[in-house]
Amino acid sequence: MTQAPVREFKMPDVGEGLTEAEILKWYVQPGDTVTDGQVVCEVETAKAAVELPIPYDGVVRALHFPEGTTVDVGTSIIAVDVSGGAAPEPEAPAAAEAVPAAAAPAPAVAVPAEQPAEAEPAAVGSGRQPVLVGYGVSTSATRRRPRKPAPDGFARQTLEGDRTELNGHAQATPTAPAPAAPVAGALRPLAKPPVRKLAKDLGVDLATVTATGPDGIVTREDVHAAVAAAPKTSEEPAAVPAPVAPPAPAAAATPATASAPVSYDTARETRIPVKGVRKATAAAMVGSAFTAPHVTEFVTVDVTRTMKLVEELKQDKEFTGLRVNPLLLIAKALLVAIRRNPDVNASWDEAAQEIVVKHYVNLGIAAATPRGLIVPNIKDAHAKTLPQLAESLGELVSTARDGKTSPSAMQAGTVTITNVGVFGVDTGTPILNPGESAILAVGAIKLQPWVHKGKVKPRQVTTLALSFDHRLVDGELGSRVLADVAAILEQPKRLISWA
Repeated sequence: MTQAPVREFKMPDVGEGLTEAEILKWYVQPGDTVTDGQVVCEVETAKAAVELPIPYDGVVRALHFPEGTTVDVGTSIIAVDVSGGAAPEPEAPAAAEAVPAAAAPAPAVAVPAEQPAEAEPAAVGSGRQPVLVGYGVSTSATRRRPRKPAPDGFARQTLEGDRTELNGHAQATPTAPAPAAPVAGALRPLAKPPVRKLAKDLGVDLATVTATGPDGIVTREDVHAAVAAAPKTSEEPAAVPAPVAPPAPAAAATPATASAPVSYDTARETRIPVKGVRKATAAAMVGSAFTAPHVTEFVTVDVTRTMKLVEELKQDKEFTGLRVNPLLLIAKALLVAIRRNPDVNASWDEAAQEIVVKHYVNLGIAAATPRGLIVPNIKDAHAKTLPQLAESLGELVSTARDGKTSPSAMQAGTVTITNVGVFGVDTGTPILNPGESAILAVGAIKLQPWVHKGKVKPRQVTTLALSFDHRLVDGELGSRVLADVAAILEQPKRLISWA
């Protein structure tokens, strides 16, 4: 007897520490033929919408969940027949348990892993490149473990007690591994999606990395070690992982329906499930507000000269095709203030009882999107020229509005700007992004009476608010940072004199 050639593709972790994702859209149906690297669905995590490719060729046997379902990471979401035979009759997702009578009977004992391993060479050497931010197609370089027989051909979900498989790669099991069949050619290494993204960003070929993880898995440390061992030919990207406070898991384990009333007037109330970006934002804000002691300071400043400079830069040929607005100069002012007061660019490591001072600035920009509030960041913003910063800001905003912000773009931020002035409000008391020590809120820029050179004149004025973590930022340091930002916006020539 042989094992049914059905592979279960599991929901991957497409971002650091994500535990679930919602299936937004299926691009395939039962009976469709899929190829290695083909996008089969779009999912929304707590951070972004991401397309998932299938890592092998075959025919779709079943979709285990309908669109709109939230699925835990590691749960099978689609079954694919990789035998290369004719497409079976399409099956509805809800009937995944039903199997045709002609299906091959399941063996009574676990069979060796030779047969699943033999299906791999078709994908080897295909020259594929990662097709997803934070995820890439891979073929295991480790020996296969024997797999339990699939009851009734294939199961709708992973059965209790069955060994887990990460997108086709068997993990460790209590039983002894059977010897794998020899496979010709070099196999692609095994690595988790975030590690593949890290390797891609750093220009590291995973095939050249020595794996130290369990079962031959390449870890983040392995990638960093490969970078350190290689000769440096270009400026090193910001790959230093910033400690980020995990979202508070409070109430996450309680089903939403448990606290819902038995009935309510749908004409007078609307109940919206808390999930995706909103769920992640709520957990992060609660965790931050009740972990870091917040202090917020305010200053009102005359930005008339800054607004004149904005208009002049719009006419500068160096900024042709770039979006120039007050936020650009405010961001640059904050970067200069951080250079003058570097201790504010830090984070609190509770476990190690250390303050981690960052020698780079990943500048976060709070962005309101159709899916909710997100905070993507500009990596190594401190090293960018003003035109480069304008270009990065433009890309960040357009990507966020299109809902295409990747999970990696929202990780490792060090300080954030939130521009509440676009909504016409004067200012606010912003809550820190978890793992960061400061956030600057910018209020609306309004024409107001202002004493200028001894006379009351109409001037363009705004109010800035800086919230900071009082565990590592004293009032003096926070005040100096806020005062520096205000001074630059009042006299933008300080961008040159203080640079």
